[in-house]
Amino acid sequence: MAERHSMTRLGTIRGAGRAAQEHPGRSAPRWPVTILRVAGAGLLIATGAIHLDLYLTGYRTIPTIGWLFLLQVIAAFGLGLAVLAIPSRLVIASRLAAAAGAGFALATLGGYLLSVWIGLFGFTEVRTTAGIVAGVIEVAAFAVLAALALAPAPAGDAASGAAPATFPARISPAITRAAGMTAAGLAVAALVLFGLVLAGANPAAPAATATGTVLKTTTIGGTTVLTNAKGFTLYSFAPDTPTSSKCYGSCAVYWPPVTGTAAGPGLPGTVTAITRTDGSHQLTYNGHPLYTYIGDTAPGQARGNNLNLNGGLWHEVPAS
Repeated sequence: MAERHSMTRLGTIRGAGRAAQEHPGRSAPRWPVTILRVAGAGLLIATGAIHLDLYLTGYRTIPTIGWLFLLQVIAAFGLGLAVLAIPSRLVIASRLAAAAGAGFALATLGGYLLSVWIGLFGFTEVRTTAGIVAGVIEVAAFAVLAALALAPAPAGDAASGAAPATFPARISPAITRAAGMTAAGLAVAALVLFGLVLAGANPAAPAATATGTVLKTTTIGGTTVLTNAKGFTLYSFAPDTPTSSKCYGSCAVYWPPVTGTAAGPGLPGTVTAITRTDGSHQLTYNGHPLYTYIGDTAPGQARGNNLNLNGGLWHEVPAS
């Protein structure tokens, strides 16, 4: 009886061994790859949503930058859906989607840093909460998607012949380690550079800060409008009152208040000043607090006219 029992146990062990050989990939856990896919796709879609909001709230009026923002939105959503939808059994396609998403995130971050640091296509970005959040998300997206692109292929899928055992379906451990260390180094370097650039960036772009700010007039599209000393068009914000501004926070970044206590003579209207919550003095003209617009990159432009952004309508200020 003991001998028969031992043979039965031996047969069971051998049968289990044959099953493991026939299906070597079933025991391999796939949940880490699934987590990376969902996280990577979510981060790409999140950065796309931030860029879409920025595009709709003013960046669409900036030449070149506007349509680049739109392309970023389309690419972010498209790559995010591709990473999420392509199954892991399609090893080559899923790796390429993850690698493309990682490259996109890094390129987008690079474009933002360039626009803050030295300007891009004639436009210099300013430091905003949305930009900081988007930058952090892009670094995280790069790290997650790089890890996904280098993740081991499911053993069961390769054994079944679903994917050839060649690069990029199969990546050797040595290449994986080297690429992983490179990706980690890039992520750390991107974070350091991100912090350094933001530390030196302007949190806002004030139009004028000196006492005795000079206001002038110019003609744009047949209308005589008010400008600052550099010739940039000045705007009014519909929710404002003659004694208070309703534009603070991120609104004041995109629509910098014109500060000062007086203006040059010769204007047909009345120039006064109000006190903002930070103690600075903002000029008003005929009861309208004055602002410039970050989307105007040269004198004589009025891209902010009639825009409905940051909670209300913006209008160029007529001189009369």
